[in-house]
Amino acid sequence: MRHTKSYVYLALAMMLVGANIGFGKAVIAVVPVLAFALLRFVIAVIVMTPQFFKAAPRLARHEWLTLFGQAFFGTFLFTLCMLYGVQHTTATAAGVITSTLPAAVAILSRLILKEKLQARTLASILLAIAGIAVLNLSKSDSGDGASTPLVGNLFIIAAVLCEATYVVLSKRLTQTLSPLRITAYSHLFGLLLMLPIGLSAALSFDFSVVTASMWLLIIWYAVAASVIVFWLWLTGTKHVQANVAGIFTALMPLAAAFIGVVFLHESLGWAHFAALALVLTGIAVASWPQSVKAVQEV
Repeated sequence: MRHTKSYVYLALAMMLVGANIGFGKAVIAVVPVLAFALLRFVIAVIVMTPQFFKAAPRLARHEWLTLFGQAFFGTFLFTLCMLYGVQHTTATAAGVITSTLPAAVAILSRLILKEKLQARTLASILLAIAGIAVLNLSKSDSGDGASTPLVGNLFIIAAVLCEATYVVLSKRLTQTLSPLRITAYSHLFGLLLMLPIGLSAALSFDFSVVTASMWLLIIWYAVAASVIVFWLWLTGTKHVQANVAGIFTALMPLAAAFIGVVFLHESLGWAHFAALALVLTGIAVASWPQSVKAVQEV
């Protein structure tokens, strides 16, 4: 039962991340990337303020270093790479590229955590990669709304590498720290990292042009990406191997494609459906048959 609940948390977290790819593209059409990135961290830290005043055991030096690593890769760099990426490519294309996360997570889990890669995990990774290959070979992505897609795609690939690093680091911290405390401190670090480059952009931008509905979207993006997703993901990974948890990141293209098509009017062809079917099959192969064993091995 515990592992089933963990899988639900992981699935919800990745669908929210995928949806935020499209929402972020909508916001940066109005607000500069650096100003929006800074707003995300300001809102997140305000929401998480109670966590900084709760009594808790002192953190060891290695835990502080891991928290900073999470903040640097999983919040600071990931936010910049993802937002700059969707500024130049489509949300649908970004969603497709992010489905390479399972492969990146599995490789880093093997190299850093020394986790064994089971045959089913490898098969699920290959299915996710096959989905990407179908899309790339079909060239069905029209590039609607993309100014320089190659630049944008490179930024998204960089975001994938940052997120994979975050996933592996989170597996270490969830064994000793609560998800909410990890979330609060990683975003506090993220805010401190973002301030030097984002403050000037925020001060020079005329926020009077931002509509009430856009402000709601900004707040939702910040709360979902910085608080809800982090809590769901860190809670889910507590009882699941990092390479198995990484498979759930393949749900991102599902949500990203939905937002891209419905709200941003991007095109969606047969290849997208085929790729998503492969991704879902990979998730089933990785989690369902070996779930109990995976929990026991953690």
